Amino acid sequence: MDRKTSLENNKPNSLISSFHALYLPHIENEMQKAVEPACLMGDGTFYDMLAYHLGWSNTGQQTSGKRMRPLMVLLTTQSTGGIWQHAIPAAVALELIHNFSLIHDDIEDNSETRRSRPTVWKIWGIPQAINSGDAMFTLAHIASLRLAETLSPQQTIKAYTIIQKTCLHLTQGQYLDMKFETDKNVSLEAYWQMVEGKTAALFSACMRLGALCSNLQPQQEELFASFGKNLGLAFQAVDDWLGIWGDEQITGKPIASDILEGKKTLPILYGLQQNGEFAKGWKKGNLQAHEISSLAKQLAQEGAQAFTQTYADHYTQEALAALNAANPQGEAGQALFELAQQLLRREA
Repeated sequence: MDRKTSLENNKPNSLISSFHALYLPHIENEMQKAVEPACLMGDGTFYDMLAYHLGWSNTGQQTSGKRMRPLMVLLTTQSTGGIWQHAIPAAVALELIHNFSLIHDDIEDNSETRRSRPTVWKIWGIPQAINSGDAMFTLAHIASLRLAETLSPQQTIKAYTIIQKTCLHLTQGQYLDMKFETDKNVSLEAYWQMVEGKTAALFSACMRLGALCSNLQPQQEELFASFGKNLGLAFQAVDDWLGIWGDEQITGKPIASDILEGKKTLPILYGLQQNGEFAKGWKKGNLQAHEISSLAKQLAQEGAQAFTQTYADHYTQEALAALNAANPQGEAGQALFELAQQLLRREA
């Protein structure tokens, strides 16, 4: 399906909106409690950096992100008969880990803007941005320990272990992503290995922790984790599409930024394999900003848009098959299915 047509057919989702409205105040309240220790020392600027990145200050528009990952955790718990309020510490921990990774990614990728405004490192400098990301990472782990208030000690330890392994997988994926920038030849197999760590690991953890908070049997927990993993793979394919052909006003990033930054994303790897005009332009190196738009158009003409969309569709269907097998119940279960479809058709 043509991506433009998919986007035009994307209708507002009342179920997801309803659950988002229900959960979000609780998520934000718990996140603010989790980050509050950062303001207990110093002149307050340390806390301000975290609050700025999380969208709580200096905001003239939506800058807090979608809070999609905590939404996934709570929907999973509720759709499997658990008490969603009991899963809030896990949801908050994963959202803080996601944001820690974004602070560091912006430094490592030399990205000056996120959500249409300057990044933390651009305002406060790289050393302090690294420090603020480290603080976010630490606060996430502290937040996860609040699961001990509602879960058994065994469940809490298991949840903490899942979070630790996810963080390791996340950084391994980021390592590969940066390594690819200098590798001359990157296979599609290596690309998907990178995505499994950089993106899919956190999605999978959201679903696994949501299921854990309902005390599901291991087999059903694995099905939810598989749903999250495949959804993460599809999400990254869409993200790669947007990184070249997305609307700058919506994504908050410069047009075709992935080409300018030399990222070996899915459509770019496809274009390099074709060894056509795009590959010739890419391989000459030292790309200038004025060349990027024509390279993006050439890449589309060579079939990279359709190729990337095919992978996004494939992994979305894999995700939906796993979710069907997991059999989530009620409106929360319906919302999980709708969320998967919505992610495929997102614009940012």
